[in-house]
Amino acid sequence: MKILYGVQGTGNGHLSRARVMAKALANSDIEVDFLFSGRKREQFFDMQAFGDFQVKQGLTFVTHAGSISVPKTLKHNLPPRFWGEIRELDLSGYDLVLNDFEPVSAWAARRQKVPSIGISHQAALRFPVPKVGNTWWNEMLLNYFAPADVALGCHWHHFGFPILPPFVDVDRVQAEHSHDILVYLPFEAPADIVALLAPFDGYRFLVYHAAAPAETPPEHIVWHGFNREGFRADMAQCGGVIGNAGFELASEALTLGKKLLVKPLIGQFEQLSNVAALQLLGAAHSMMHLSQDALRHWLKAPQPRPVAYPGVGDALVEWLKGGNWHDSRSLCDGLWAQVELPETWR
Repeated sequence: MKILYGVQGTGNGHLSRARVMAKALANSDIEVDFLFSGRKREQFFDMQAFGDFQVKQGLTFVTHAGSISVPKTLKHNLPPRFWGEIRELDLSGYDLVLNDFEPVSAWAARRQKVPSIGISHQAALRFPVPKVGNTWWNEMLLNYFAPADVALGCHWHHFGFPILPPFVDVDRVQAEHSHDILVYLPFEAPADIVALLAPFDGYRFLVYHAAAPAETPPEHIVWHGFNREGFRADMAQCGGVIGNAGFELASEALTLGKKLLVKPLIGQFEQLSNVAALQLLGAAHSMMHLSQDALRHWLKAPQPRPVAYPGVGDALVEWLKGGNWHDSRSLCDGLWAQVELPETWR
């Protein structure tokens, strides 16, 4: 079997899931090529797992000051160029398109009638799971941004539906430093992050951000450009995580038993819905803006118990090889049977 695996490159959550799948596929006899869209080639990093991958411009959201900018998003996504990428992508050598909310490969598969399977957190939102800010436009995005013949969603809880557990690959916790706090707020301005953290000098904040602050931050704020191995190591040893409400970061925090404070990207339906799910489960604290009061309260919160999610990637590869792609219920039920959910989640 030969697969083209299309991955949405906006943010790092889809990439994290693709790395889990790349490792599982590498241990199988499935041949796979990767295609990424949503950012420029030079903006991808630590991509060795994906071999000689393709990059398309695709479609993406443009943000400003922690919110989605509708005018900039519309200007960036020019339809003639996007449809040209779809027409140019030749899928004649592939048996299947595997897709993580990547629109070019998804629409090319539909156009060329190649079987396609979508694997994404967005697909879980097609079920009546906790959602906030849903509109007809969001429903259109979920159904038509990256359409697939079979859509497999993943979430922190199955909520009674055929949904996969998260795809998680984290470093083991060797030692934990309760006053080290990992901070990943990629859509916020560096100066705003420093202003949020500056008063709390009893903690050490390990900030990962693509841009550096204009002025040197206080000593208890340690600033990093994004480095995947450093980020994984700090995630394993920190006492808590502050981040936007993206799915993969929260999944890693839950797996490691890290307390979590999330600030959603305003105007992003998925992140607002993630906050709703986390609050329903009692799995995180949240703030709608960068709030020192919310941070002060959260820093005193206890650590949760880790949630041991199973190896979803390996199970999914075996399911793909089986070929019965329209039966996802048995795959999902088998994986959730291996998870001991916290009592409060039940």
